[in-house]
Amino acid sequence: MEPSLDTSAAMPTAPAPALPRTVYPILGAISFSHLLNDMIQSLILAIYPMLKSNFALSFGQIGLITLTYQITASLLQPLIGMYTDKHPKPYSLPVGMGFTLSGLLLMSVAPSFPFLLIAAALVGCGSSVFHPESSRVARMASGGRHGLAQSLFQVGGNAGSALGPLLAALVVIPHGQRSIAWFSLAALVAIVVLTQVGRWYQRHPLAKKRGAQAAHAALPRNKVVLAIGILVLLVFSKYFYLTSISSYFTFYLIERFHLPVQAAQIQLFVFLAAVAAGTIIGGPIGDRIGRKYVIWVSILGVAPFTLLLPYANLFWTGVLSVVIGVVLASAFSAILVYAQELIPGKVGMVAGLFFGLSFGLGGIGAAVLGQLADATSISYVYKVCSFLPLIGMLTVFLPDIEGKRAKA
Repeated sequence: MEPSLDTSAAMPTAPAPALPRTVYPILGAISFSHLLNDMIQSLILAIYPMLKSNFALSFGQIGLITLTYQITASLLQPLIGMYTDKHPKPYSLPVGMGFTLSGLLLMSVAPSFPFLLIAAALVGCGSSVFHPESSRVARMASGGRHGLAQSLFQVGGNAGSALGPLLAALVVIPHGQRSIAWFSLAALVAIVVLTQVGRWYQRHPLAKKRGAQAAHAALPRNKVVLAIGILVLLVFSKYFYLTSISSYFTFYLIERFHLPVQAAQIQLFVFLAAVAAGTIIGGPIGDRIGRKYVIWVSILGVAPFTLLLPYANLFWTGVLSVVIGVVLASAFSAILVYAQELIPGKVGMVAGLFFGLSFGLGGIGAAVLGQLADATSISYVYKVCSFLPLIGMLTVFLPDIEGKRAKA
């Protein structure tokens, strides 16, 4: 009997070497690619003052550029995620970056507003492929530390978003629209890196088992639908507010405090750097204490600071924008992983849905807030948006689906 006991004891240890481990080189590569991708996107946002001047655009047209990019991305992302859940496409990542490269080059030579919209749409198509597939790769490489992996992935994007305005101030504004083409080198580097990631993805066992990984949801369907609805409203509050900063903060600083364009872009860089710092916090803390608590603190906890911002002087505007960036940014990793646990086995679809929502709501927000700014003022826009984080009170209705898993 003892030999059989030894054999049975050995059996559970046989798979131990095959247990998933966090693959930091892949997470680093996908985060770096995210940095380059989002640097390109935020560069476009940061040159809005130049485009407004060069093409005599209204705030409404500025918002329409963002809307075109965001809607293109948001409509396609869930569909691409749903398709690749069943049919993995490891090399779709460099192909998607090729769309971004094309959009960059077109924007550098665009002769009129319609061509700017086409360029924005191409960049949106690139994002529609990049984000759901990259989020899937991050989860595959997480080794079970899903919050950490999503935070590492997203901090690359936020760091890139912070670099965009700084590079716009240093490169594009002094040298003009044609200098946008210089950043095609960043897209080419990303294509090379993502090709290597695609090779790892293709060899990964989960790339061949995706269709077989459907799991049973922990909650009844009606509760899952309710929870997803609440998460959508939270994403709405977060991204409408973030859009008010990313698209119009430079205009706000110029209008209210009479800052020069480059100084205002540096302030935007500081805010986006704070967003990058905040992103890395939410995922690991969610792994440790639970996603719901992170969502609660991040969305509702930022409300006092957003309510103060429209009435602050220049110094306190800078301080409050940093606090808002850090606190608000910690939510998305937690929201995304929480949603993926609500709907097991649909990693790509959920990632595409929530990245798509973030882009789509951000685009709608840019257009709506641009029209509101044209009708009133930028300062009034910030007074209206300051109430958005109060939607975070809905977090109390989210079910507790993690239990002891939060400490895993």
